[in-house]
Amino acid sequence: MCGIVGIVGRKPVAMQVVDALKRLEYRGYDSAGIATLENGHLTRRRAEGKLVNLETKLSTAPLSGAIGIGHTRWATHGRPNETNAHPHATDKLAVVHNGIIENFAELKAELQAQGVVFETQTDTEVVAQLVTARLREGVTPVEAVATTLRRLRGAFALAFLFEGETDQLIGARHGPPLAIGWGEGEMYLGSDALALAPFTDEITYLEDGDWVVLSRSGAVIRDLDGHPVERQRQRVPTNAFLASKGNHRHFMVKEIYEQPEVLGHTISRYVDFETGLSRADLPFSFADLKRISITACGTAYYAGLVGKYWFERLARINVEVDVASEYRYREPPLDEGELAIVVSQSGETADTLASLRYAAKGRQHTLAVVNVPTSTIAREAGAVAPTLAGVEIGVASTKAFTCQLAVLLSLAILAGRQRGVLGEAEERRLVEALVSVPGLVSEALHVEPAVEHLGQEIAKAKDVLYLGRGTSYPLALEGALKLKEISYIHAEGYAAGELKHGPIALIDESMPVIVIAPHDAVFEKTVSNMQEVAARGGRILLVTDAAGAKAVDMETMGTIIVPDCDPVVAPLLYAVPIQLLAYHTAVFMGKDVDQPRNLAKSVTVE
Repeated sequence: MCGIVGIVGRKPVAMQVVDALKRLEYRGYDSAGIATLENGHLTRRRAEGKLVNLETKLSTAPLSGAIGIGHTRWATHGRPNETNAHPHATDKLAVVHNGIIENFAELKAELQAQGVVFETQTDTEVVAQLVTARLREGVTPVEAVATTLRRLRGAFALAFLFEGETDQLIGARHGPPLAIGWGEGEMYLGSDALALAPFTDEITYLEDGDWVVLSRSGAVIRDLDGHPVERQRQRVPTNAFLASKGNHRHFMVKEIYEQPEVLGHTISRYVDFETGLSRADLPFSFADLKRISITACGTAYYAGLVGKYWFERLARINVEVDVASEYRYREPPLDEGELAIVVSQSGETADTLASLRYAAKGRQHTLAVVNVPTSTIAREAGAVAPTLAGVEIGVASTKAFTCQLAVLLSLAILAGRQRGVLGEAEERRLVEALVSVPGLVSEALHVEPAVEHLGQEIAKAKDVLYLGRGTSYPLALEGALKLKEISYIHAEGYAAGELKHGPIALIDESMPVIVIAPHDAVFEKTVSNMQEVAARGGRILLVTDAAGAKAVDMETMGTIIVPDCDPVVAPLLYAVPIQLLAYHTAVFMGKDVDQPRNLAKSVTVE
């Protein structure tokens, strides 16, 4: 995850910016840079690799400006080199950026048609050139940023520094977090409060869609439409920054809201933005495989079930999915040279590790989808496909789950190409859908107010049923697990087509039935199951898109509308409302959502 820092100070800020960037090193990065105004003129220092390389440059060519921005970059578009390192600059401004601009290719083509020459391979330079084009028309920096923000699609955080503007920084948030720090005659901007801890303990967290103009006298915050808004200014003890919840009540909901950012970084690991094709560095080809086995536990197992649908549909390869605690005990016969994928957030899950070792003993290729690259599973696997979710503190997995889904979909697309199932045009379409996910997840988070109200209703229930078809079936299982984990309400997930084979006997007017039903190829089938529930007095909570909501003509206890998306990426979006529903149900009931009873974050014993 990239890191952003900005300071409007009273003395040289370069080393302060570097020190703040060091506090963001945990987010991961492959290059770093800083820009300040020297006598009103933009000056940059950038370096590939670690911050020590940037410090070396600053020691031989120091910067004395009292206003500046800095960045640690995790490469998405373009190689991790000094040319592509941030800040990106024109003669008018410098900008740093965290996230993905989905429509960068379209905007870049428009600018190139106007004669703009690009120096880098990044999506960020498009932002710099768009704002510069507006400045050349004679508008102010504030006006230029305002019009540019409305043209960008995706999930992003931005910070701008302008030539000649020695008392102005502009920041913007659409998805990835951004915080304001308040000082005495100084103001600060950072990707999280931890970066600002040496300077201030007064923090304001920007909300999604906010942008801010900073000066030494304070901050003016506006929403996406340009209207001034007030955001809470709060004092946070410095020691709380070490494991900060930010402006959230619990780590779980903080991690739910981190999903646009971490999904962007994870997807960038597996997508070539220049070609629009999928990529992964693997020691085998999917073309040589006849079968894949996936093993995992808990939420990771449900990610594997979704992956099964993707691999079989997109790559036409047989996939078996096993609960890791059962896998080696049933002693499945293994064919040498086939592929075993193990999925684990911690990389230390005992049963999953045992499954990995069983597969390795059977001379299979082994691939670990893990969030901790130094873990035992990562070290022992033949190859690693990392999920770049960052540290996940809440016991109930949220962002790790969606990052696992992103990795599995990326691998399935790659498999489809290598096996000759997907043509280049179809692969590009799927990759485009995948790249759109961070922005769509950011939009999906806007359902929270409606979900919070519905959570209060779910909290009254003793039993809850989740239904789904296709890839929504594993999501039904995951939704039920989340509710059980943190609210302690008994819940079960079922394939909607199985309703008549038993679960329908449970339905009465006291049982909520949560139906996950994007308007896809199996939507009408799911609606028929909803009608069976309604006929027996069941209380339906429908999770669908706008077309699905319009097509359903029956009374529900509530409808949660998720943004329209390509059906292939629907599981990543529909995970958001089921996570929020479990969270708000548990909060209303007064449960400890971050540390639910009897559960541990990493299960390292059988």
